[in-house]
Amino acid sequence: MTIRLETRELARCLLIYESELDDSSEPGASPTLHVYEKLRRTLCIFAGAAGFYSIASRALALVRSEDPRLSAARITEDGTLEGLDLVQHQTDFDKGVGGDPAGEAGVALIARLLELLQIFLGEALTANLLRVTWPGTALDECDSEKGRKA
Repeated sequence: MTIRLETRELARCLLIYESELDDSSEPGASPTLHVYEKLRRTLCIFAGAAGFYSIASRALALVRSEDPRLSAARITEDGTLEGLDLVQHQTDFDKGVGGDPAGEAGVALIARLLELLQIFLGEALTANLLRVTWPGTALDECDSEKGRKA
């Protein structure tokens, strides 16, 4: 199952946006972890930790089949993503998005998660949840790059 280009670009845009933020509260955390954690916090309110865990675990399983560099990553029962930092140590590969050690693997993980949300919640509700999570700027920047509104 291939990730839609539009979804992959949305994931990439969110990762770039997060990489450009100056968040001194979590030094060294990757943009992938920032995006993932923001999604987790928002979706746990909506679907609960168990609901988010189910979707996130499926997204990670799908991405692992495409990119084995994520084999060390795992989702805890509360939905937290662990082991993404180990991706950096598995191989020396393109840091890709905003210096993120997860690079393209991080884009694929976030894109897979977004696609599953679109499947289970629908595109409209997913877009609304993203707007709650990133009010204004991030999604507006992504939309202006694509020349459309999400």
